[in-house]
Amino acid sequence: MDIRYVQSFVAVVESGSLAEAARRLDLTAAAVAARVRSLEESLAAPLIQRSGRSVRPTAQGLKVLESAHALLRSARDMQALARDGAGAVGELRLGAFVSAMTSVLPSLLQRFYRCYPNVSIFVEPGASVELCRKVAAGELDAAVVVEPQFAVPKTCEWLPLMDEPLVVIAPAGNEGKSAHELLRHEPFIRYNRNVLGGQLADRYLRDHDIVPHQRLEIDSLLAIAAMVGKGLGVSLLPDWSALWEDGLALVKVELPDRAPVRRVGLITARHSPHVALARVFADEAVRAFAENRASAG
Repeated sequence: MDIRYVQSFVAVVESGSLAEAARRLDLTAAAVAARVRSLEESLAAPLIQRSGRSVRPTAQGLKVLESAHALLRSARDMQALARDGAGAVGELRLGAFVSAMTSVLPSLLQRFYRCYPNVSIFVEPGASVELCRKVAAGELDAAVVVEPQFAVPKTCEWLPLMDEPLVVIAPAGNEGKSAHELLRHEPFIRYNRNVLGGQLADRYLRDHDIVPHQRLEIDSLLAIAAMVGKGLGVSLLPDWSALWEDGLALVKVELPDRAPVRRVGLITARHSPHVALARVFADEAVRAFAENRASAG
């Protein structure tokens, strides 16, 4: 069985289109279709079916899809082990929660590539809980995530990088007002309670008997900041550095007592063909955040 045929089958299923799979693989649609037909012949089972311009897996295709993913992962791991033995660096499979893609990750990669310019990194965005699961399952080597609220699996290591205390953000012109005053009397834009930052904010409001006048709830820190900057309300968010980089008309108001903290860190797999590379990345991440803290005073 040719591993390239399996790769083409997975690409077709994931993209839902022969044309899109061909674009991803840098092949013609006819070549991708021929590969999938060859795989179907070798397995003696139809794997995909067409419906107009879209393509979806058959029942048999769905049954073999997980095994196909596992086979491709094993092939990548085998290649990594062989390259490492020959002195090459290999590829790091890295996850990052969505807001970290534009804040934490660029500075980490900038420092990492200064020291290791030949490393290839595959980056997968996603929710922190799902990324932790993928690291534990061996699908990713490491991930930048919000600290999980469950015990880290024994197959993984947790490395804290930075703390983001909750703060109130309000439109410019609200300087001098207290955090609780703003939360009680101004329209409130709530950070989604399905994510940890939103859960921390919700718990803080309940613990202090604050019932805000909620205007909307949304899962995007940048979107909330933009809305607050337009005067649509106030919010209670993790003190995320990217909020203050876009020139929005915002004011930050600290909470009067000890603020809850969203902790961001790196979860790595203890055993993978890329464990040495993941540890190098982790070491560089620690140095980068130590330098940031020192420069911040």
